[in-house]
Amino acid sequence: MIRFARIIATWFGLGYVPKGPGTAGSLGAILIAWVLHEVRGAGPQTFLALAVLIAIPGVWAADAVVKQLVGDEIVPRREKVDPQIIVVDEVIGQWIALAGALRFNWISWIAAFVLFRLFDIFKPPPVRQLENLPGAVGIIADDAMAGLYAALVLFAAGWFNLY
Repeated sequence: MIRFARIIATWFGLGYVPKGPGTAGSLGAILIAWVLHEVRGAGPQTFLALAVLIAIPGVWAADAVVKQLVGDEIVPRREKVDPQIIVVDEVIGQWIALAGALRFNWISWIAAFVLFRLFDIFKPPPVRQLENLPGAVGIIADDAMAGLYAALVLFAAGWFNLY
């Protein structure tokens, strides 16, 4: 089961990208969303549903991987544990960000990506505080909140016809 957990947690290996695994996870989420939009006409509700759908297996997978890493002493026990290889949280957050788009064009795709990454990196309150939730819930919750902030900004920008 740990192999399956690693596949989910690293989002099919994107978490192993040596430089910027979180960015790689976000780009992977954008790519899947773009394909779903172009091929199946998926819209904001679909991306929100996907984020909710992957959240529970994402928490399970992140928790399993963290426990394996801590058990193997790869991650010191006293440090806050959010290994960079876990990027399923970026996927969830990115899909939440896309749920705020009123329409999809090249500007909205780029804006959703940039906004989510900015909120994920700078972590305005309560994003940073959500990191302190226990276990894998904290790993996922901060990115979900960053995605919500990005969705709200993207929605407002669309409301004012900025894209």
